[in-house]
Amino acid sequence: MTRFDLSPLFRSTVGFDRLARLLDELPDPTDGPHSYPPYDIETLGDDRYRITMAVAGFTQDMLDIEFHENRLTITGTVGETPKQDRKFLHHGIGNRNFERSFQLDDHVKVTGAALKDGLLTVNLIREIPQELKPRRIEIQKGSGDNLLGKAKKMIEGSKSKAA
Repeated sequence: MTRFDLSPLFRSTVGFDRLARLLDELPDPTDGPHSYPPYDIETLGDDRYRITMAVAGFTQDMLDIEFHENRLTITGTVGETPKQDRKFLHHGIGNRNFERSFQLDDHVKVTGAALKDGLLTVNLIREIPQELKPRRIEIQKGSGDNLLGKAKKMIEGSKSKAA
């Protein structure tokens, strides 16, 4: 995969080193297919999301969901199955281990997960702290402490001394 040189960006910004790390962690499309298990990502509102993953054949005990440092990782582990004398005409059911990771934005949290009818559903919500939300700053009438106000005071003071 082609990597980008972000050094010109870092000359005029502060604290965006995480962006470079995120770009480095993107999967390389030449590594092979990343389609197992298939999944959907939905938006349910302005700050609500859902990941639905098709995990047919997996039980709740075979699945593990971990959330750490803005990374959601879903792992499926197939246990040892006794060898059976089975002859397949077509073998299309994926019965293998998997690990799927999702990089989540800041302030996105996992609110719950459910397994029903072969679909694993993970619900997410973005909760921006109140101190990070935009707020309106009231502009008060100035007291003349700026440069223009100080100049006016000096002119008025020099006029009163001259009089």
